[in-house]
Amino acid sequence: MNNIMGWRSALALGLLLAAMTASAACDWPAWQQFKQHYISDEGRVIDTSDPRKITTSEGQSYGLFFALVANDRQSFDQLLTWTRNNLGAGDLTTTLPAWLWGRREDNQWRVLDSNTASDSDVWIAWALLEAGRLWKNEDYTTQGRALLDLIAHKEVVKIPGLGEMLLPGAQGFAHDNRWRLNPSYLPPQVIARFARYPGPWKAMRKPMMRLLLETAPKGFSPDWVSWNKGSGWQMQDKPTLTGSYNAIRVYLWVGMLSDRSPDKARLLNHFQPMVAATEQRGAPPEKIDTVTGKLTNDGPGGFSAAMLPMLQESPALYAQRQRLTKNFPDHESYYSFVLTLFGQGWDQQRFRFNAQGELVPDWERVCADPR
Repeated sequence: MNNIMGWRSALALGLLLAAMTASAACDWPAWQQFKQHYISDEGRVIDTSDPRKITTSEGQSYGLFFALVANDRQSFDQLLTWTRNNLGAGDLTTTLPAWLWGRREDNQWRVLDSNTASDSDVWIAWALLEAGRLWKNEDYTTQGRALLDLIAHKEVVKIPGLGEMLLPGAQGFAHDNRWRLNPSYLPPQVIARFARYPGPWKAMRKPMMRLLLETAPKGFSPDWVSWNKGSGWQMQDKPTLTGSYNAIRVYLWVGMLSDRSPDKARLLNHFQPMVAATEQRGAPPEKIDTVTGKLTNDGPGGFSAAMLPMLQESPALYAQRQRLTKNFPDHESYYSFVLTLFGQGWDQQRFRFNAQGELVPDWERVCADPR
């Protein structure tokens, strides 16, 4: 009897240790590193690459996304609370978050610019809606719906000749008959998630596709572009229209689309020149003249991470995984680290999006090869 009980105890202990080992192995090391280097105990995402140690609504929105993917509700709540109290005047159901926070000249830590950034706002709303669904929390859902209504009211306009469109912010992007837009501010999966709700979101799909496709005549997306009433896209505003640190997100969003998305095949095909450039150069280009197609310099490691979802059928996939490993972002590379969490996290199958723009996390998966 004692032998049997001893055997059972040893077996139970072995199973417990195996479970603990599997749990540790299935942790997301890159997310833990990001929290260690970039997120304060209060839930503030700090851009350490800026000497002012600023916080942006972008950083907070991405932090919420990664916390949700990691099933890290404590971090999610800390990030949300800090965002609401410091960027949202205490209530994100009535106030869009200010985009920039930091230390003023009088050494007071305050909002530095109260204008909004819609790319952050849509990700925060999406994160709240998905947190409400996945964690079965109605309060998150209520906040997400209210924030979505605010975005529709303050950051969406109907542009003549184009349609319903998300402006980059509440102020400064609409001038008489001219509108300044940013293709990377509209992740198609996020807009698909919003399409089930009242408002402009379902109607935004067509103008969003026009923005993504028509402003990239050679298959390279610009950071910024303008639309003029009566004459459409202004592709010759400057000597060059550059695609760089904003536009890299366009390829990331497209690559992460569900294979069942009705737009994925068309978008992947259109942006194949970026895939080809990455294959030929051995690295994604840092800057691109989107009118002529001229490529300049190699992007940082985060650019390689951002391209991983688009490279799934490319012989360059392994090379970019290796390049990312050799050029992994350090503790002063906030933006490159963000791109890495998105692109490498997706490549490691830690999450997916379905065709409706919902998150499909792999909270109980067998560990993927970290590659």
